[in-house]
Amino acid sequence: MADEIFFEDLAVGQKASFGKTITEADIVLFAAVTGDTNPMHLNAEYAAGTIFKERIAHGMLAAGLITKVLGTQLPGPGTIYLSQTLKSRAPVRIGQTVTATVEVAALHPDRHRATLRTVCTVSGEAVLEGEAYVSVPSRHSRHGHD
Repeated sequence: MADEIFFEDLAVGQKASFGKTITEADIVLFAAVTGDTNPMHLNAEYAAGTIFKERIAHGMLAAGLITKVLGTQLPGPGTIYLSQTLKSRAPVRIGQTVTATVEVAALHPDRHRATLRTVCTVSGEAVLEGEAYVSVPSRHSRHGHD
């Protein structure tokens, strides 16, 4: 893969983003896959009686967009998730576009690991914030030189 990113290609401050509009289908499918059928996500009448006044997306559905960036863009294929912290800042509603952004915050060359700042936003406002710690393929170990 010509555009494959290795640990040696990373630099603090590098960023990548992915945006997706959250649909009714996304919420229903996420509930089916995970088994999380909390009525806050699926039942309009129930949700109307909550502080949000309407159904909201699962927080982990929005967080899932972070894994898309990590696994396909930055660092990309071969990245292994070791940990992820998340703080919920605001709900995501059906029809809103969530943008997940990953930024290289620190590099740990001894083990080819990286600390990444992760944030999901809607209209520029953070809805989820956290930090990922990942293992990134090394150009040397990939080609048998380590």
